[in-house]
Amino acid sequence: MTRCEFAYDDGAYVLGALAPAERAAYERHLGGCASCREAVAEIAVLPGLLGRLDPAGLEQILPPPAPPRVPALLDEARQRRRRERAADRRRYALTTLAAAGLALVVGVGTAVALPRPVDPSVPQGKPAPQVSMVAMRPVAAGPVHADLGLTGTKWGTEVTMRCGYDARTSYGKAYPFRLVARGPNGATEQIGSWLAAPGDDLSFTGATRFTDAELVSVELQKADGTPLLTYAVP
Repeated sequence: MTRCEFAYDDGAYVLGALAPAERAAYERHLGGCASCREAVAEIAVLPGLLGRLDPAGLEQILPPPAPPRVPALLDEARQRRRRERAADRRRYALTTLAAAGLALVVGVGTAVALPRPVDPSVPQGKPAPQVSMVAMRPVAAGPVHADLGLTGTKWGTEVTMRCGYDARTSYGKAYPFRLVARGPNGATEQIGSWLAAPGDDLSFTGATRFTDAELVSVELQKADGTPLLTYAVP
């Protein structure tokens, strides 16, 4: 279980030794931390009890006072609290970096573009030719529109798409879409998938194993397989 970062502030709070900003932060924390509220409740009576003591009577029954330790104890508590908070921040930063790295790996696994094979006939260093884009035809009423470009290769077909999610739509939430290639004998293959909200624009390049001689059509579908746009390969 993760220790509460305010676990050592109860005594300083009850004795009024916290700085104004620290006291305000601790009081906000008390509203959501039952453990700290119990700790404060256990020692809340100490200031009242200390106020009832008679200093003259204490001098007769107590040994000579030792050098005051309260400031040193409070300073040690503050230093310990700072060290623990710094350690918590480092652990949080490392956890965040690890999660970001995992998300990057997953993102690369789903959105990476396959490297194009080197064509010896094309001089290196010159920009590749622009892909001719055509508009996909609506199949059913939907909030998306898209242009598509196909480039035949020896290993299949490279697919370039520009897609827009209409900003003015009654459906205001993000929705998953996917691009599917249809080949011979009813075979299908998903080229890519994405999540888009109204007003979003997306451009990406994917690939399918179907060559230009095998590719029948390309469909933009909802996540449940409902076709919204299509392009029939001539």
